[in-house]
Amino acid sequence: MRSENALSVAVFGAGAFGRNHLRVYRQLEQSGFGVRLAAVAETDPTAAEELRQEGNLVVFSSPEACLEACRQGKLHLDAVSICVPTSAHYSVATQALAQGLDVLLEKPIAVTLAEADALVSQAAATRQILQVGLLERFNPAVTAAEPLVNGPMFFEAHRLSVFHRRALDVDVVLDLMIHDLDIVLSFVRSPVSQLHAVGLRILSPKVDIANVRLEFASGCVANFTASRVSTETVRKLRFFQPHQYLSIDYARQDLLIINLASDANQSQGSAAELIPSKPPVQGGEPLLLEIQSFLESVRTRQPPRVKAQEARDALALALEINKAIQAHATRAGLL
Repeated sequence: MRSENALSVAVFGAGAFGRNHLRVYRQLEQSGFGVRLAAVAETDPTAAEELRQEGNLVVFSSPEACLEACRQGKLHLDAVSICVPTSAHYSVATQALAQGLDVLLEKPIAVTLAEADALVSQAAATRQILQVGLLERFNPAVTAAEPLVNGPMFFEAHRLSVFHRRALDVDVVLDLMIHDLDIVLSFVRSPVSQLHAVGLRILSPKVDIANVRLEFASGCVANFTASRVSTETVRKLRFFQPHQYLSIDYARQDLLIINLASDANQSQGSAAELIPSKPPVQGGEPLLLEIQSFLESVRTRQPPRVKAQEARDALALALEINKAIQAHATRAGLL
């Protein structure tokens, strides 16, 4: 959406992913989308100095310093992307919301459920936009699959990544698996009735690889595997529903559908005919689509596509999984 009244935004945290937010905001600003990247807050002095050298951007030494400039009338902001470490999500987001800013908060929404509930309530009370960066919701392959979801009964999710020294303040469930948990929750729309989980620490002090099996009240079953110590990168979700199988490749933004032919005569023992198809998927960078959607919500005051309550629910499930992993580790003598 283009507008002469450009929204003024800042990015808090210019680490690996914060840099991507900066890049996208600059891209949107240059394209005339109606947004102006006004400031960045970065606590690392070396990184902050590098940003100052790039020019055309006010750089603050902390989110608190940026918010203080807003309070003093030295800086005007409409919204902020918060890309600080997860442990600081609640502290920074609650201050930004209190300042009257709309917030795009990287996932997970917070460390604890109490913090998540407080943020959800705060945003609702002040009618601020609080969108959480569950990025795969904006993956074009997921968008193409959404209208086809019809009573899914089995999911298989694999999210594997090579080891990176980032996001190590959280375990692999909150770092990687939470994306697939969110997608499956949005597709199934049914409460979890059973949960089994196992996880191991490999290269960090927290769980680096996990396997989870969920059963929902609807009867649907979902298996999840997430690893950040893999030799390859895999991001796939497969699910089965009556007479249909769908496979989503997040990385390739690819959707494969296999339908059972409606005239298959199984009663006579004949093999069912399987009909594969690949519907057109309009490609696009999920982060760009996510930020565009966030800015549209800021401008129109319509609820964000990923509501804070949904992010809270994904966190609640992730924390239950971590409890189950801890319990299994105790039983198995892995501690």
